[in-house]
Amino acid sequence: MSHRLFRKKSVDQILLDTQKEGGTGLAKVLGVTDLVSLGIAAIVGAGIFSTIGLASYEGGPAVSLLFIFTAFACVFTALAYAQFASTVPVSGSAYTYAYVAFGELFAWIIGWALVLEYAVSNTVIAISWSQYFVSMLEGFGLHMPAWLSMAPGYAYDAVDKMNQHGMSSLTAIDQHGLAAFNSAPRIGGMPIIFDLPAGVITFLVTWLVYIGIKESQKASMIMVMIKVGIILAVIFGGIFYVKPENWTPFAPNGLQGVLGSVAAVFFAFIGFDSISTTAEECKNPQRDLPKAMIYCLLICTVLYVAITLVLTGMVNYTELNVKDPLAFVFKYVGFDHMAGVISVTSVIAITSALLVYQLAQPRIWMTMSRDGLLWKKFATIHPKYKTPSFATIVTGLVVAIPSLFFKMDFFVDLTSVGTFFAFILVCAGVLYMDYSGLSAKSKFKVPYINGKYVVGAGLIIAIVLIGIYGKDTLNEWKKLSILEIVEHKMLVIIFWLTWLGLSIYSFKMNFSLLPVIGILINLYLMTELGASNWIIFVIWLVLGLGVYFMYGYKHSKLNKSAAI
Repeated sequence: MSHRLFRKKSVDQILLDTQKEGGTGLAKVLGVTDLVSLGIAAIVGAGIFSTIGLASYEGGPAVSLLFIFTAFACVFTALAYAQFASTVPVSGSAYTYAYVAFGELFAWIIGWALVLEYAVSNTVIAISWSQYFVSMLEGFGLHMPAWLSMAPGYAYDAVDKMNQHGMSSLTAIDQHGLAAFNSAPRIGGMPIIFDLPAGVITFLVTWLVYIGIKESQKASMIMVMIKVGIILAVIFGGIFYVKPENWTPFAPNGLQGVLGSVAAVFFAFIGFDSISTTAEECKNPQRDLPKAMIYCLLICTVLYVAITLVLTGMVNYTELNVKDPLAFVFKYVGFDHMAGVISVTSVIAITSALLVYQLAQPRIWMTMSRDGLLWKKFATIHPKYKTPSFATIVTGLVVAIPSLFFKMDFFVDLTSVGTFFAFILVCAGVLYMDYSGLSAKSKFKVPYINGKYVVGAGLIIAIVLIGIYGKDTLNEWKKLSILEIVEHKMLVIIFWLTWLGLSIYSFKMNFSLLPVIGILINLYLMTELGASNWIIFVIWLVLGLGVYFMYGYKHSKLNKSAAI
């Protein structure tokens, strides 16, 4: 059984499978410019228009360095994705790459984790879009009923808070939730409260993705041009309002304050890998996908760092704990007209990110279905629109229904957990490709730098530096019980053990340094996420394994062929 669980697909077999019965049926229409546009559409979305404010509030101007550090991590991962995309130019993204490198069980696990990256993150984006849309309507003097524009959890939380602490304890957001509870129509005494805009935008974007990749790309291109234009306007317009004294102190809450924003900052970068899911719709995927990934990541990093410095220069970081920071800073300096333009543009920007994620998820499911791990209906290609029609409809439902009824807080960190997990496996997959000789088939390769001595030397230097400069951290560990260490520090222990293991294997097998750095940086960033998110993630994976063993294991085409 274990042999069947870890059976791998060869690159030749994957390419042959996609060409059976007259090809995939997907239209090959995308070039480098199209892919870069889709990548920017995915990256420059809810992150830069929303979470960047919270990150700046927690870390101060120094968050600009965190964007650079996170981009640094993503570059190593992007190089790994690019090598896989040039070797296996099909739509499965990290799922297919794991099938080649680690076998079927790992492929299923990563495919299941990608649901968190794409479908769950799209729920966050849809809810964020709703907030911006309602604010934009209010700017035009139109007011949507509160009970039609929020998750019921916010209303119930407001009622509980009022009952326990009184009306004086309610914030403006709480008062809005209480208004929703009091004004909502009722069925059997139960208030009817849901987030209608989030559901409607998900339906409209799903419809656009359903009718064609080219139509989706054209809409994405227009939205990207608009939002990049407004971001440049914010940067160059905001420069004139920058007060250098706002950059002091640069890191008011220290390193911990900066690293505490990891989830928010990383959420702003999620999406560069989504363009790999369009591989079968590229004119020349082996040439264009690697270029597009690197281009869009570099462009977005420059935009993020520049806009973070401008925001924290215009307004003191303590004022930036708002959901619409770009519009807020211009209201703060009295430029209300610019603030209004940004509010409208934010809706457009978040729509484009929603579109790209909604484009990516069906193509993952389509590929898993072709391998027999999901119901074969997921691989259905629409005869007219040339898109994975059934998978697209299911994706719409999976995103729309939670966005109607769930609070956004529940999903944000979960998205980052699933993505870090995928990134680590893709970087590790490149090491396997080098070891097994698969890299010889790659038209793009991660630049090889021998890590034989460097990885181990880095570990020794890191330990020495902690001994010299990390005495406070060591004292904190000494105060913890074994149970507390297991509960709160297990990921840190795993990080150091992984580094030790990579040091040993790098010495023995001359591992390439860049993928190793990608693994370690992504794993370190994972340690900054809360333990509760990991518990939920593990539960999610257990549920996924249940689905695999009940359906995927029995219907796997690879295992069926092996059994014959």
